[in-house]
Amino acid sequence: TINPSNMDQLAEVPFATEADVDRTVKAAKKAFKEWSRVPIKERARCLVQLAERIEKHADELALMDAVDSGNAIVGMRGDMTWTADSLRFFAGMITEIKGETFSQGPRHLNLTRRQPYGVVVKINPFNHPFRFCAEKAAAPLAAGNCVVIKGSEQAPLSSLRLGELCDGIFPPGVVSIVTGDAKTGSALVRHPDVRRIGLVGSVGTGKAIAREAADGLKRCSFELGGKNPIIIFPDADPKKAAAAAVKGMNMNRQGQSCSSTSRVFVHESLHKEVSKELVKLAEALPIGAPWIKENDVGPIVSQRQHDRIMGYIDSAKSEGAKLLTGGGKPSDKSLHNGLFIAPTVFDDVKTTMRIAQEEIFGPVMSIITWKNYEDMLEKVNELEYGLTAAIVTNNLAEAMETAERVEAGYVWINSNGRYLGAPYGGWKQSGIGEEECFDEMLSYTQIKNINMRW
Repeated sequence: TINPSNMDQLAEVPFATEADVDRTVKAAKKAFKEWSRVPIKERARCLVQLAERIEKHADELALMDAVDSGNAIVGMRGDMTWTADSLRFFAGMITEIKGETFSQGPRHLNLTRRQPYGVVVKINPFNHPFRFCAEKAAAPLAAGNCVVIKGSEQAPLSSLRLGELCDGIFPPGVVSIVTGDAKTGSALVRHPDVRRIGLVGSVGTGKAIAREAADGLKRCSFELGGKNPIIIFPDADPKKAAAAAVKGMNMNRQGQSCSSTSRVFVHESLHKEVSKELVKLAEALPIGAPWIKENDVGPIVSQRQHDRIMGYIDSAKSEGAKLLTGGGKPSDKSLHNGLFIAPTVFDDVKTTMRIAQEEIFGPVMSIITWKNYEDMLEKVNELEYGLTAAIVTNNLAEAMETAERVEAGYVWINSNGRYLGAPYGGWKQSGIGEEECFDEMLSYTQIKNINMRW
């Protein structure tokens, strides 16, 4: 694994073969017999203990992720706080895993129980290397499952560190970490003892996993890609709207985020002002080594991802989009050995262009001008994606009407924040199921009905 800021090798990481995967899943299956019977109070205590250990090592973990993934250290430090809070959230919700009773008449009892699946596989991407590995394990562990985590192949170091931090908290086999590429993930998905799969990744990866899981009729939940709009209405403040668009792009991860608001639908009356402000804000973002806290934009995670993003930039130019800023290496020549791409803004973007149709997963924003509301909404909803959407307006009626009609699972109105416990998930091909909420924990249980007479 390499440091994308300078292409230096950081470490060599184990490649889990199919035999390694088999050994890992069998260990998890064996541990499940004990872990599923651990009292819920004890399971909650384990999650809280892990949260405390993560907080103790937060600076180390944030630095590890910044160096390995290229993401800004301030954002990675925030990931550690979110992760610890998530573990405590699910620890506190364990007592709410409840069944129901049904009245059937005298000497007759019908009830339901929620029981864990057994071995759960979690497959994670590179944009939140540690957070997704730890946070996404919380709900299945709380429900009584054992978890096998596959960390990102581009930024795997902190996932292995998670394994060390779990040691001594959970019984052996309850939490396991494997590293490898798509072949490793495929072996996990196809293993006959895996009954439940959770993925954060691209639409293509989700489809591939769904196909492989189909033979075993395995339960899957997916948080997948997005090509998310931010809709700026004519009554919006241009400076605030532009600031919301830049913040929504998650530039501290170089736009490598499934929730990034890369399609900027701006009303024609504000086009000139918003475009000018977007360029100003994008060019003001500090670019450099991600472990320096003053920098907001680091390098792209890998050469392959860098080349893919540059391919989209080239296609935009060839299709007639107007490059306002960025589009290649930053001006600082000391950064040219790394995989840096300056924040990029295109204007005069047509919705038929590739940069408006496909998820780039990079620091590229497309300005799309609109005049007619119904026409704009049709263009917003025409894609296969439906993860997030943002709306900027002071008109409450317009805001709520648009929020109702936009085809996305998570909608912001004049804000960019996420709230712990609020469901997060995509519509259409952006996902299956909701996460970061109580329903996520229930999704890692299966219902058993017990019908009894005496």
